[in-house]
Amino acid sequence: MHIEEHKSLKDYNTFNIQATARYFCSIGSIEDLKLALQSNIHPDIFILGGGSNMLLTKNIEALVLHINLKGINIISEDKNSVILNVMAGENWHEFVQYCMNNDYGGVENLSLIPGNVGTAPIQNIGAYGVELKDVFLDCNTLSIENQFEKKFTKEECKFAYRNSVFKDQIKGKYIITSVNFKLTKNDHKKIIDYGSIRDELKKNNSHSPSIKEISEAVINIRESKLPNPKNIGNSGSFFKNPTINNIQFEKFNKKFPKAPFYKLSEFEFKIPAGWLIEKSGFKGQRFGDAGVHKNQALVLVNYGNASGKEILELAEKIQTKVKKDFNILIEPEVNIV
Repeated sequence: MHIEEHKSLKDYNTFNIQATARYFCSIGSIEDLKLALQSNIHPDIFILGGGSNMLLTKNIEALVLHINLKGINIISEDKNSVILNVMAGENWHEFVQYCMNNDYGGVENLSLIPGNVGTAPIQNIGAYGVELKDVFLDCNTLSIENQFEKKFTKEECKFAYRNSVFKDQIKGKYIITSVNFKLTKNDHKKIIDYGSIRDELKKNNSHSPSIKEISEAVINIRESKLPNPKNIGNSGSFFKNPTINNIQFEKFNKKFPKAPFYKLSEFEFKIPAGWLIEKSGFKGQRFGDAGVHKNQALVLVNYGNASGKEILELAEKIQTKVKKDFNILIEPEVNIV
């Protein structure tokens, strides 16, 4: 276990924000994790995964533990399904590619989502009609307070839209060390009628696509809309798509009849945040080195040297304008630190 002081976190967050950690330790084993938690080097602990779902607005005066646990193992399988144990430090997209190469179905629509496996359950990542909870079995964790190991079932995780018990009731109390997934080996449930997947598949004449072809279609769509964090700092979708009740929707739909929406139930409707932001005039706008991406208004970007505070100020400006224009509050999907 090696602990560094005043460590730059620029390479550890996809926004490429310059911030430093008072103390920093890369964790490669459960034993190292327990030792680090028991070290008493600093009273505060900050858990860092892939750095893809956070905006750093200040230096981290804490012991930053970078969860770098690796490994993918088959727990059990039969002719129809397989259960995989995946360590928290595995890159999410590389895990999806592993599944595609082995014809394990269920995560193909979640291709190219940035971040690591261990942070995926925290916000119940989702895309193109699929959420993590659809393939999640349970996860293994370590208590920050006493280093006890505890397994959380799907029910105990209380998954909701971009939310879970780890982001809410027990935030900052447990570290996810690995996740168990149940995936299909045949008779895959293919979801291709969400977003522009079917149109993308038609380009390649894929009328009965394999899960790998679906994954490739999703990758093509995401690459055409979303900037690569290696080229321009960003955290993917910055805002959650807001949900409004039926009364609010009737007023909204009457005023904006051409606005896209998704009907969740008789009483709930989801409005695309990207559409709201674009119609409020922010798509492609730049304020210094902080901006809104030209191809996807849902993505805030760092053009080079923007600070976390500048990105946050832009986000707040967008929230205010959207609220004024549509009377709808959009909330950040990323964690503001």
